[in-house]
Amino acid sequence: MNISREQHVANTFVSLADTLVADFDVLDFLGGLTERAVDLLKVDASAVILSDQRGGWRPTAGSSEKAELVEVFAAQTRQGPCLDCVHSGRPVATADLSAETERWPQFAPVAVSAGFRAACAVPMRLREDVIGALTLLSSEPGAIDDASVALGQSLADIATIGILQQRSIRHDEIVSEQLLAALHHRTVVEQAKGVLAEAGGLDMHQAYLVLRGYAHAHRLRLSDVARNVAMMALDPHALLARTSDASRP
Repeated sequence: MNISREQHVANTFVSLADTLVADFDVLDFLGGLTERAVDLLKVDASAVILSDQRGGWRPTAGSSEKAELVEVFAAQTRQGPCLDCVHSGRPVATADLSAETERWPQFAPVAVSAGFRAACAVPMRLREDVIGALTLLSSEPGAIDDASVALGQSLADIATIGILQQRSIRHDEIVSEQLLAALHHRTVVEQAKGVLAEAGGLDMHQAYLVLRGYAHAHRLRLSDVARNVAMMALDPHALLARTSDASRP
């Protein structure tokens, strides 16, 4: 690890830790987590799946649309490294998804068709409580290296603390409330992405980046902006125009 990479890692952890002390948006936080995982680790994409507190698991954030679709299919089929990871509470990896048709007969072919060949899921946990998993995806076959997995686990740990926010007597209640709120907001964000994608001729991930960029530029919560777009309280064309203006030098 060279000096610039060490500094990048340090800056990432400082940034994530700083987020924890403020009133932060869980979905925005997890979206940033997946992007930072790709920036820091030797992977091509990453995604997060969370418990819905009712025995199910739902995709919550991804660094790309393809990564999110892989997690959606994993949740639907209850197969894949992320599902094995949340059930075991341990990292689950494969060096070649194309060779995993017996292990994950429905999931593996879909992941390969999406362009991914290797994967590793690390648990998001606090002590024995597993609330989700961070999945690292590579477009080339071959094991994701140990250093990347270890750093990915550290990022997952930070994310877990971010969701729980603090150790408290009301721990179980806080977990349930925040996860359910995050999953509800996720639905609203998906609706807003669809509105922006249609209005601006964008793909869904580009629409997400526009939505998130607007929220950051105006110091607003991602979920609040998404709700306004979905309910047409915020004109999508005006939002696209303001985002375009803000990006100009």
